[in-house]
Amino acid sequence: MANIVQFENVGLRYGAGQETLSDVSFTLASGAFYFLTGSSGAGKTSLLKLLYLSQRPTRGLIKLFGEDAVTLPRKRLPGFRRRIGVVFQDFRLVPHLSAYDNIALPLRVSGVPEADIAAPVREMLAWVGLSDKLRAKPPTMSGGEQQRVAIARAVISRPEILVADEPTGNVDPDMAERLLHLFESLNRLGTTVVVATHDFHLLGRIPNANMMRLDNGKLLDPTGSLRFPLPPPER
Repeated sequence: MANIVQFENVGLRYGAGQETLSDVSFTLASGAFYFLTGSSGAGKTSLLKLLYLSQRPTRGLIKLFGEDAVTLPRKRLPGFRRRIGVVFQDFRLVPHLSAYDNIALPLRVSGVPEADIAAPVREMLAWVGLSDKLRAKPPTMSGGEQQRVAIARAVISRPEILVADEPTGNVDPDMAERLLHLFESLNRLGTTVVVATHDFHLLGRIPNANMMRLDNGKLLDPTGSLRFPLPPPER
């Protein structure tokens, strides 16, 4: 498989404090599934921010889709970001918009004609099992339902990479497994999937997944070759 992401000696520092990420190097293969693990505060969210171009590194090289993402001109960032779907830990749905309109938002921002929006949005709602929640607004939905809307919104544009930050942290175990199967289905369609989680009970649910483990800002297994079962990280 070709590499779709490359990090080389990447460091990230917020302000004048110590580095949050230090000398992080790894590659992600196109079409593969990855878990990013580590205890709370290990640096998972910071690494994901670099991956979906919300944050620039303090040092090091990041390549996305074969191009240097660190020196990418600001005017090209929106185009790159449209190739990356993001599922945030806190959902970030627009509360006054319906499930339908939240999912349609990326298509509308991209300038897709309204006549071409209804079919894919309804398809996504069916895919995540929420066809009956078409007009429901986030405040009236459960945490699991909101998370599924957030996933549908992230994948409506068929991204080349999907990044999910603790996507099962706000749902029960049955829903967590269902969400993982949604990610697995998307991965089978060719999307590279990266799921950050500290829930070691979920890791063996995707048997062919690779795993990268962060500890205090350092990547312990940059090859993604670790397999399951694994002991919890040392604290």
